[in-house]
Amino acid sequence: MEDSSRRVCADPGKVDRLRQDAAELVDAFPLTLPALAELDYKRAEVLLRTPIKEVDGVEAWTDSLFNACVPLSHGNHQGILPSVPGEHHCPWPAKGADFVRYDDFQVWVTLPDGTHGTHGAVAPVDRRGSGDGHVRLAFVLEGSAAAPAVAEAQDRGLMAVLPPNSDVALHAFAQQVPPAGAPPPVHCRPTRHSAVATPSASVMCPKS
Repeated sequence: MEDSSRRVCADPGKVDRLRQDAAELVDAFPLTLPALAELDYKRAEVLLRTPIKEVDGVEAWTDSLFNACVPLSHGNHQGILPSVPGEHHCPWPAKGADFVRYDDFQVWVTLPDGTHGTHGAVAPVDRRGSGDGHVRLAFVLEGSAAAPAVAEAQDRGLMAVLPPNSDVALHAFAQQVPPAGAPPPVHCRPTRHSAVATPSASVMCPKS
């Protein structure tokens, strides 16, 4: 929970449930509050013990250690593509991959239409070392050329998948592929559920 718009529309009673949960958790570790006091964070106990009943209480909780304690850089917090995908502008299931991905896999790629802002997040379709160079389109910006294919795939319970020789897949795996060549064409196992997403690039495969 953060930023002023969420503070002013937040129900104090619901935010107070967060305070109660945090207080219960901290009380299970009795050395926590003394340690925070030694670090000069003396508001901790007052915040945990004061019921949240109005906007001032919501604002105090929003800015407290118990809510805003994730150490993010400015880019990862508020960045905008194509520079850095920030959590304010990208869905967390896609953005979160940035923090756990292999260093040699590129999650955020430029989509084929190449216009400003048409970036998306991709994920491998198979485990590392499989030799499968397909990538799944996990997130695309609304209005991009790939958005209809992704929406159709989701509606049908499928994945929007790009082939290994596509620019997107080559970008994603660029640090894993020797510069002289491209990954061999590997195709999804044929099933009666597979369908073409676009004539030129992507295919749809059943979600695993």
